[in-house]
Amino acid sequence: MPSPQVRSPVLRQAAGPWLALACVAALCAGPARGEPATSSRPAADGVVATASIPVGIARGIITPEQPMWMAGYGSRDHRAEGKVHELFVKAIAIGEPAVVLVTLDLVGIDRDTTRLITDRLAERHGIARERVAINCSHTHCGPIIGSTLVTMFALPPEEIDLRSRYTRLVEDRVVDCVGRALADRKPARVSWGQGTCSVAVNRRENKEAEVPAIRAAGRPLRGPFDHDVPVLAIHDEAGHVRAAVFGYACHATVLSFYQWCGDYPGFACLEWERRHPGATACFWAGCGGDQNPLPRRTVELAEAYGARLADAVDAVLDEGALRPIAGRIETRYEELPLDLATPPDRPAWEKAVADGNTFEKTRARHLLALLDRDGRLDTTYPAYPVQAWRLGDGGPCWVFLGGEVVVDYALRLKAELGRETTWVAGYSNDVMAYIPSRRVLAEGGYEGAGAMLYYGLPATWAESVEEKIIDAVRRAVDPHPATGR
Repeated sequence: MPSPQVRSPVLRQAAGPWLALACVAALCAGPARGEPATSSRPAADGVVATASIPVGIARGIITPEQPMWMAGYGSRDHRAEGKVHELFVKAIAIGEPAVVLVTLDLVGIDRDTTRLITDRLAERHGIARERVAINCSHTHCGPIIGSTLVTMFALPPEEIDLRSRYTRLVEDRVVDCVGRALADRKPARVSWGQGTCSVAVNRRENKEAEVPAIRAAGRPLRGPFDHDVPVLAIHDEAGHVRAAVFGYACHATVLSFYQWCGDYPGFACLEWERRHPGATACFWAGCGGDQNPLPRRTVELAEAYGARLADAVDAVLDEGALRPIAGRIETRYEELPLDLATPPDRPAWEKAVADGNTFEKTRARHLLALLDRDGRLDTTYPAYPVQAWRLGDGGPCWVFLGGEVVVDYALRLKAELGRETTWVAGYSNDVMAYIPSRRVLAEGGYEGAGAMLYYGLPATWAESVEEKIIDAVRRAVDPHPATGR
């Protein structure tokens, strides 16, 4: 994809050295309503009639310290050339023992990197695996990392070395950030609500060039979408806002140039923090695998979409729609094997090396190396992550799914579990491929089949993928788990 024409190259930086981000906690004992606090105004009557919960917030910078290859678009052919704003790791620790949400301004994170981080957190701080969730914003203006999109680029050795060193840097900074969030815990009031924002467009069903005219005419866009904006608010005991954690189901693909940038989620966080000095904005990506912000390709559009998302968050705070959270935080984590369709045989991969395009050659060489090493190709992905935090008795429930999950999953889970008490995140813990629903898998196209090329998997998913994931979520959110955890 060509680089966009950028008219306003450098924009606002985050205000102040504030720590940052992300997370969730327990359910309310009834949907009390009242006017929430802003950063300069204490809470009005009825906002927080719950016991305090210890909450700690921290952030660190993960912008690469030298130019390196960028992730997200296969058309990129050289290193980054600068930055619009910093990329961040943010962590929020809630409760005792704590659950910890980590958010990263990255296109994704791979299974091995996540395991190294969570193993170090368990060793250093005694945090059980199920109590750590790692979510990526999926910005396409961030660096390559780990084995994510392993066959998108045929990198020379010096770029592979840079990627390895950057991956270790991110691991270290995540562990450090979580440690500071744990140390920062102080009494806070936690509440939640849900707004709406209409930026996301189903990209499988709508042509980008036609979207402005359809909207101008007041006609509905085609295809399923999820415009919900779940918001978790954290106030200090005096009622001043410390953080807003919010999610949205839409690709971070406004921009495709060669500058580090958090795309519209990054601009949303910067804008909300500008409006609330001293507070932290934290973004987690929802099930937006088939959703795009349309139109796109300019910094001005990315800023505008970010401002609209910040407006949606403020509307939840200002309308007094927050419900207090109190009670026990239940956590579940499962890794399950997901079946792939039958992959082609060795001659097919050899033919791809000889006759395929650049991406087909790169994947074929990668898979032939695995065949030489192991004598076979895996017909399953061995450890797809499904995680859920039940925030208090009866909800809300926060579900974290790995991969680039299409919107059908969020819509189905909200229909089954309750839209008002269910939050569904994608891009969590491991981004190994697109995760199509059975409908999208049958329809094919990029999300159903084509994107497997860039993730290095040898075949599409089997038809069982949706039901296996949904069944795992049902197990994770069971309100009466047999383990009694």
